[in-house]
Amino acid sequence: MTRGITRNVVALGFVSLFTDISSEMLVYVIPLYLANVLLAPVAVIGLIEGVAESTASILKLVSGALSDRLSRRRLLVGIGYGTSVAAKALYLVATVWPVVLIGRVGDRFGKGIRTSPRDALIADSTAPENRGVAYGLHRAMDTTGAFAGVLVAAAVIWATEGAATKLTGDAFRILVLLALVPGILAVATIVVGVRDVKRPAVAAEPAVAAPKVAAPSLRRRIVGDRAQWRSFSRPFWLFMLANALFTLGNSSDAFLALRSQNLGLTLLALLLTIVAFNATNAIVAWPAGALSDRIGRRGLIAGAWAIYAACYAGFAIVTSAVWVVPLWIAYGVYYALSEGVGKAMVADLAPTELRATAFGILNATQGLMILPASVIAGLLWSLIAPPAPFWFGSACAAAAVVLLMTTVRPGARK
Repeated sequence: MTRGITRNVVALGFVSLFTDISSEMLVYVIPLYLANVLLAPVAVIGLIEGVAESTASILKLVSGALSDRLSRRRLLVGIGYGTSVAAKALYLVATVWPVVLIGRVGDRFGKGIRTSPRDALIADSTAPENRGVAYGLHRAMDTTGAFAGVLVAAAVIWATEGAATKLTGDAFRILVLLALVPGILAVATIVVGVRDVKRPAVAAEPAVAAPKVAAPSLRRRIVGDRAQWRSFSRPFWLFMLANALFTLGNSSDAFLALRSQNLGLTLLALLLTIVAFNATNAIVAWPAGALSDRIGRRGLIAGAWAIYAACYAGFAIVTSAVWVVPLWIAYGVYYALSEGVGKAMVADLAPTELRATAFGILNATQGLMILPASVIAGLLWSLIAPPAPFWFGSACAAAAVVLLMTTVRPGARK
């Protein structure tokens, strides 16, 4: 459980812990603020979440490739976390939904800059045989922050709103002010505790007079050329295809919060339920990562996606709030089995020199799908019924499990 854990892994774990305290204080109340205070339609909420998440995911491709070229992962990580903190301050003046859209896009812009370099830095700092446990520990600390963030949000709601079913603007602004504090602590932790890892030196070749060639374009320096992209293996691209299919049905968690409220959960009960979800995620993530080092990653990922399919079918079927808590807890198991293990599998399948690019490709693939996923979910909710988007998500996840298990053959880890 602790073998191979390095200083960078621990420091980045604390960075994610502080950031998730900040983010999770707001992420589940933002859609409620849009719906309850700003009276935004569900379709608009889906659009906001889709645009925000897609912005983040596509930027992860550019930042990942850029960090591979520059070997400056720490700088991009710091810029990304700092941008997210600044964007959250916009929520203090958000009185119409377009301002919330700008804040969400700014927050996700920062996430897009930092995520691929951070994930690659964890891989750079860890031996291959310990990647699962390293990503599992990082995921556990990340989710512990989420647990604490939602718990703080629940305490604020209990103190200001009591047993109300609707969120008020005053309570939301108090949460925003409190959320800025751990965000600043995350940036300070990067400055103090995170260091870049030098790449192994490449053996010098004999000096030979070489013809002059034109300098590569800016685009090629950032995203590479065809030869570099061809170095990714067939299993890697098949894994990306399976991820794309799964993500098409993986709409924003905002719809889970809205569905829980739709089934009759009070605001405080919803936040306490999400606390249980994050606690489950935090408890399971670390041992799940360690287990993947022993038995392989593909089966755990397929199991996680199958749990997701069952959870979404459950949210479509149930008609009482009694079932909301166990469904959220099962959803936490899905998260714990898929997030860290999935990143470890990408690190296994990617060429070492293009590792951050690989994480960028994964996140860009998901980003291209999350926008239509959230827009489709919002339209299905508005035009058909609240259970409709959950049936769609369940079907996509089940199809992705079949594709993953029948086509992806990871082979030996490098």
